[in-house]
Amino acid sequence: MVSLDEAVLARWEYGGKRYEILVDPDLVESFKADPSSVNIDDFLATDEVWNDARGGDRPTEDAIEATFGTQEIGEIAAMILEKGSIQLTTNQRKELVEQKRQLIIQEIHSTAIDPKAKTPHPKTRIELALEESRFSVDPFKRLEVQIKDAIEILKPLIPLSFEPVRIAFRIPGSGYGACGKFLRPYIDKDEWLSNGDWACIIECPPGMAGNLIGKVKSVASNAEVKEL
Repeated sequence: MVSLDEAVLARWEYGGKRYEILVDPDLVESFKADPSSVNIDDFLATDEVWNDARGGDRPTEDAIEATFGTQEIGEIAAMILEKGSIQLTTNQRKELVEQKRQLIIQEIHSTAIDPKAKTPHPKTRIELALEESRFSVDPFKRLEVQIKDAIEILKPLIPLSFEPVRIAFRIPGSGYGACGKFLRPYIDKDEWLSNGDWACIIECPPGMAGNLIGKVKSVASNAEVKEL
């Protein structure tokens, strides 16, 4: 359950009355997309419906039934989120926008490279380009949609390549356990060699190549690495 300090107000005005619930801002987009995908106890700060949450005023059960046709808090929350709006203080909005902005920057930094330099763009360069383009971050719009929007806006400003890279590793058997944990999601094929070494070929986003190579080398400094 989200704490009262971190929760934000979701509000719907109907029939001259105001109905409010306190919700987790990080789960709003997931709940709106599919309420069944979110545990209602995690989503709500309290399982109450309010006329004025900050003033402590609550509607009667009869008023709730007449308005929503149910007493089920999950159904009521879904209706308020669908028909109402999120009420944010200035500081809450700034914090949520900045959190999402950094997630967008991190995703582009980790998945794209400068095709000429063959290295990821520094986060500061991506951030400055977004500022130059006046890209507006929506605190509740789905992250993957905003990442795509940001990429389209950035393409005329900085060169971006998202072509996956293929890397071959030959790692001593002693390093298999540790390296396998972070390489496994990207493995195209792998095999054990007769001398006990583990060999694999991975395919990953270009911006992640350097990080994965560095992780392998930190585990097995004598590992062989070759970009294909």
